Amino acid sequence: MLYIIGLGLGDEKDITLKGLEAIQKCDKVYMEAYTSLLSFGLSPNGLSHLENLYRKPIILADREMVEEKANDFLSQAQLSHVAFLVVGDPFGATTHTDLVVRAKEMGVEVKVVHNASVMNAIGICGLQLYRYGETVSIPFFTETWTPDSFYDKIQQNRNLGLHTLCLLDIRVKEPTLESLCRGKKAYEPPRYMTINKAIEQLLEIAQAREDSAYTEDTECVGLARIGSEDQMVVAGTMKQLQLIDFGAPLHCLVITGNTHPLEEEMLNFYRCRTLLGAVRGEAEFKFLLFLENVRMGL
Repeated sequence: MLYIIGLGLGDEKDITLKGLEAIQKCDKVYMEAYTSLLSFGLSPNGLSHLENLYRKPIILADREMVEEKANDFLSQAQLSHVAFLVVGDPFGATTHTDLVVRAKEMGVEVKVVHNASVMNAIGICGLQLYRYGETVSIPFFTETWTPDSFYDKIQQNRNLGLHTLCLLDIRVKEPTLESLCRGKKAYEPPRYMTINKAIEQLLEIAQAREDSAYTEDTECVGLARIGSEDQMVVAGTMKQLQLIDFGAPLHCLVITGNTHPLEEEMLNFYRCRTLLGAVRGEAEFKFLLFLENVRMGL
């Protein structure tokens, strides 16, 4: 049996009882370590928290292992129980759907244990889940590569009056270009896209288009570390959100569409102007934001 188990979004305690019971049955426990991370990260300390609670040693599974060497642990699941742990919900990434397909092709029985993911926890900001359009991913730009396929999807959503959830890039254990050329792998340091960087790139693409789907004055919601004790939710224009330090990863961004009055009431709790009052300029905004962060202990 292959158990694919969602861990939720916060820390090791967010696992369900059903998921914990499944882990106890398993001879091997793997944890996917590149599409997301728990609030305390994947440091040696963080991993030990998981192992202490689950009472099992955990093997970190990077992208290379899952996408190229999955048959190794799927073969183990033909003979014994194997757990594959996923931050959020097991089907929050297409990689895990592919894993299920490969397991079934090998005759391995699969059992999925669901949990909270960003796709439903995003509701904390007050925008109703059934008023979202297609979700998009924003990749890091490079000097020679500025992909913009997400732009058309955002435009379609906004034309329909729908909100857009933007998932921001995570670069973990990515081989350097130099190492690929030499045939000997070396990896870049981990990088996690911030809301500020995502907005910068979104505006760069919009400026190159004649019919801008959004501008720096477009209302958005920035969310950081959803599901953790120190989660942060701020609503405001793109220009306002660019001035805010959202802290540690993971971040995501919602570009709002047409809003219902009840959604507006909820968003008012998170708006920059509600937190800080009327602001005359960028310098004053930053100063008042600093004072507000000190007051809230951020």
